[in-house]
Amino acid sequence: MENNKPSQLRRGKLIRMLLYLRHRFDLEEGKEDELETIDYISKNVEFRGANLWILIFAIFVASVGLNVNSTAVIIGAMLISPLMGPIMGIGLAAGINNFDLLKRSFRNLAVAVFISILTSTIYFYITPIHDAQSELLARTEPTVWDVLIALFGGLAGIVAGSRKEKSNAIPGVAIATALMPPLCTAGYGLATGNLLYFIGAFYLFFINSVFISLSTYLIVRFMKYPKKQFLDRKREKRVQTYITIFTLLTIIPSVYLAYGLVKQSLWNQQARQFVRVEMQFPKTQVLNTELTYNRQERTIEVSLIGEPISEEEISILQKKVFELGLKETQLVINQSGSSTNMQVLRNDILKDLYERNEELLRDKDARIALLEKELAEDAKIRNLSGEVAREAKINHPNLIKFSLGRSIFTDLEKKKQDTLLAAYASFKSKPGSSEIKKLQDWLKVRTKADTVALILD
Repeated sequence: MENNKPSQLRRGKLIRMLLYLRHRFDLEEGKEDELETIDYISKNVEFRGANLWILIFAIFVASVGLNVNSTAVIIGAMLISPLMGPIMGIGLAAGINNFDLLKRSFRNLAVAVFISILTSTIYFYITPIHDAQSELLARTEPTVWDVLIALFGGLAGIVAGSRKEKSNAIPGVAIATALMPPLCTAGYGLATGNLLYFIGAFYLFFINSVFISLSTYLIVRFMKYPKKQFLDRKREKRVQTYITIFTLLTIIPSVYLAYGLVKQSLWNQQARQFVRVEMQFPKTQVLNTELTYNRQERTIEVSLIGEPISEEEISILQKKVFELGLKETQLVINQSGSSTNMQVLRNDILKDLYERNEELLRDKDARIALLEKELAEDAKIRNLSGEVAREAKINHPNLIKFSLGRSIFTDLEKKKQDTLLAAYASFKSKPGSSEIKKLQDWLKVRTKADTVALILD
């Protein structure tokens, strides 16, 4: 009897703890009357009059924000936008078997999407700025994180909407799930004739809409909202069948799309890990990495600078690609070797400089000024290359080829990139260490550079 006492105490503590947690996570506390919540969401479904004009103005604001790359303006537009209404209405209608509300939500969402894309297309067609900024490009390639944001954001939105006291969660969901910017980007794609941008952006909007509706449907079913009752049992059964078919047609493709995005994200992560860990060589640096993942191909393309690696090493790397689980993935290695294309290097340098300084570039003039400065520096080095080559030939008669340029070197251990002055030299016969040091020290003095990377053929 005494032996059972400790176990009974432990069981009692466990029950009390579970009851405490149940009370803490109880969604019934602070819950609005279910009919009031249904009425609240149903009212926000409609797009006409002032609601429609607010949407148009918000689209213009978001389009301007994407055009000038202003995050603050885009966030403001998302707060103004009333797009959440019909999307949550679809999930609510499916959850309570309200076929009329479902049709009305779909009709209003279609109107909102059409007006949004038309408005943004008109804006991007007439605007003098046609460059695709980073804020705009970010809405052309959906990822698995967009799925998770839409799902959990939608859950937060419907839980907040079902409370007596409405919080700021719904505006927060509008910002987090970013429904409006993808529609503006789709309009940009149509205005500029770029169908890939249009498809990618609309795909992102579709993912967000589906998963917000799905999360609303799940919470409505979980909280056991009253379902619509029909006098005609046959009609009720028919409506329930329609809604079930609709729900399955919505959920199954979205789950498939989410699975595809998860696979792509995992592949990208493994590919970057492979380059970071396996592509380390004592006299060779990774200059650039391009990852391609689609139905037709999966490619890791790496550009190297420095001493060329052998075919045997490339073969070993290809085997490691398969060992890491990157199936059906082709490894492409571009080596500069003795035919280093300085023009390609210059293009990569300018691209890297722009990306690393992007947050400092708040307007077009600043961007042009930076690029002009870098082009001037690059031209200066290019003009200096010929002079230095002739002088180096006098000091080193054994020298037969020489070039000078700026290059990006990546320190894989410190995870840092730096732009250094790089010199490429080729000799008739292998130079001694003293001659190499003499050339390197002279290059530092001649070019007034702290560091000069000397690449020997």
